[in-house]
Amino acid sequence: MTLLAPERHERILDRLRRTGTITVQEIARDLKVTKETVRRDLDQLEIAGSLQRVHGGAVASSAPSRRETSLRQRQSEHSAQKRAIAREAFSFVPSSPDASVLLDAGTTTEALADLLGADEAQRHTRFVTTSSVPIAQKLAEVSSLDVEVLGGKVRGITGTVVGAQAVATLARRQADVAFIGTNGVDAGFGLSTPDTAEAAVKSGLVHAARQVVLLADSSKLGQRTLVQFATLEEIDVLITDAAPHPELAHALDEADVRVIVAVTP
Repeated sequence: MTLLAPERHERILDRLRRTGTITVQEIARDLKVTKETVRRDLDQLEIAGSLQRVHGGAVASSAPSRRETSLRQRQSEHSAQKRAIAREAFSFVPSSPDASVLLDAGTTTEALADLLGADEAQRHTRFVTTSSVPIAQKLAEVSSLDVEVLGGKVRGITGTVVGAQAVATLARRQADVAFIGTNGVDAGFGLSTPDTAEAAVKSGLVHAARQVVLLADSSKLGQRTLVQFATLEEIDVLITDAAPHPELAHALDEADVRVIVAVTP
C-alpha cells in the first residue's frame, strides 16, 4: 500500500524520535519508496523545523531550551501513548488504606488522574496532593479521594501552581508515591523543564515521596530543556511508550531505574 506524504512524515519522525538519527537508505527501505522521495520528505520536514538535514540523512532538530506549548495543545499530542502510559502507571497507585499520592501537572499525569477518578473499586480514601489546577478540579468531586491542591501562583500555559508557598508545602510532605511529568529525559542532564518556577515545584514533588514514577512519552526521551529538576538516580520507575535509545537506556540502567514500555493499542 502506498503511503501518503503525511503518513510517511509521521513514520519518519517516529523513527527519528526513537533513534535520534536516520539515513535516506534505511527510510527508503522501510517505507518502500525511492531515495528521491525520502529526500523530498526530509527537505519538507526540515523546512517545518521537525528535523535537521545532514549528509545522507537527518538528525533530530534542537528545540529551543525554553520552548513550551500550551496545555490545550499538548492534550492532542501523543494522546494514545499517554493513555497507555497512564494505564501502566495506575498499577503503582497504592491500594492500601489511607495511601497518599502526589500528582505533578501535565497531560500524561492528567490521563492517570482520569483513571484514578473513575476507579469504582476504591475501598479506602486516598489522599492526593497535586500541583495541577485542572487535575484538582477533575478529582475534587470524587468521594473516595481527599484532594489537596498546592497554594501559590498559577501558570496559565500549563495550569501549574508554582512559587515559594508550593515549594514550602512539599518540604513538609512525605507521600507514598509521586507521579512526575517532564519535558526532557537526558542521559547526562537528567529530567528538565523550561521554567525555573515549575522546576522548583517538580523537584519538591520528587523529594516528597518514597517512590518516584516518571511518566514520559517517547518524544521526551533524549531531550533536554533549560532547567534540571532531578537526576536519573532520583527516580525509581520510568514508564514510556518506546524503548529508550542505547545511550539513555545505559544511563537508566546505571541509575537503577526500572523502565516499563507501555503498549499502545
